[in-house]
Amino acid sequence: MALPVIKSIVDCTDYSKTVLPYTGQLYDLPQQIFENVTNLQALKVLYVSTNPLISAFAFSLFLFPVFLVVSEINKNYSQVDRCWSILPTIYNAHYTAYAHATGLSTRRLDMLLLFSAFWSARLTYNYWRKGGYSIGSEDYRWDVLKEYISPPLFFIFNVVFISLAQSILLFLVATPTYVLLLSTRSTPIWTTADVVFSRGWGFLVLLAFYADGQQWTYHAAKQEYQETAKVPKGFSQGTLDRGFNTTGLWAYCRHPNFAAEQSVWVLLYGWSCWVTQTYYNWSIVGAVAYLILFQASTWFTELISAKKYPEYKEYQKRVGMFLPRLPGGPPGDFSDKRDSKPAVK
Repeated sequence: MALPVIKSIVDCTDYSKTVLPYTGQLYDLPQQIFENVTNLQALKVLYVSTNPLISAFAFSLFLFPVFLVVSEINKNYSQVDRCWSILPTIYNAHYTAYAHATGLSTRRLDMLLLFSAFWSARLTYNYWRKGGYSIGSEDYRWDVLKEYISPPLFFIFNVVFISLAQSILLFLVATPTYVLLLSTRSTPIWTTADVVFSRGWGFLVLLAFYADGQQWTYHAAKQEYQETAKVPKGFSQGTLDRGFNTTGLWAYCRHPNFAAEQSVWVLLYGWSCWVTQTYYNWSIVGAVAYLILFQASTWFTELISAKKYPEYKEYQKRVGMFLPRLPGGPPGDFSDKRDSKPAVK
């Protein structure tokens, strides 16, 4: 059987019952696909007879050499970045398609996929307008990192982290959807809690979109100011001279878009816990790994920003990285500074 026998809702989160018995399929899957690559009907049978978690994991491993080879040939290490906004939704679509193909209840998964698509649309759009899909575009942090480690070590870093670990991470972050898939046989009914979780996901996506827009508007104004020496409407000279955004949501949180982004996947994990009536389950690995990655990458980003912008360290003291500081401290928008002139209206 491709899916475990579930005797209680809690069994949906039992790693020894829902994951371990199917690991052997991972070794046989490549050969089975190769033998039936020209037989569409056989591939359909193989799809439904393979545990969906295993086939998803196999796909993440398949992408690893693709990312590695393309990045090394082009000497551009943002290949995973270009797929970041798409892969988790592909995995969610896979679990949903599997439920449809095997006759399971799909309302919860259909709604999850809808909001996952919203998440992908927001992140893809923001990455596109920043030029992320342009030929030769690459995350500036990789060049900074190359200054600290030798080419052989960077190659190892590419193999282990950039191409492999990140691909697996994007698979892991969607594993709560597998738990939700299993739960549909015990709790197929759409509940008020499902409405709350799905709408909460939508709210977080909108929050991230709003934060992205504020950041985009600020940097567009800064570029205009640098080119024309004229302060655009809605901004003060001090704010633009500072070099980094301290307006809107950014006055309360140094990375509001990142905060919302992480919360999306923590919420998905929480959804799986709620439906299965557990306080925790093994799929927490994806959410925790996502949080760790954002902590590390944001720390590195801010290390660069602190060297580039003289007032950034002061900004760090005033404003929390992902969570707003308690009221009573100096304002995050630097409105108490003497050089903070009124915004042009």
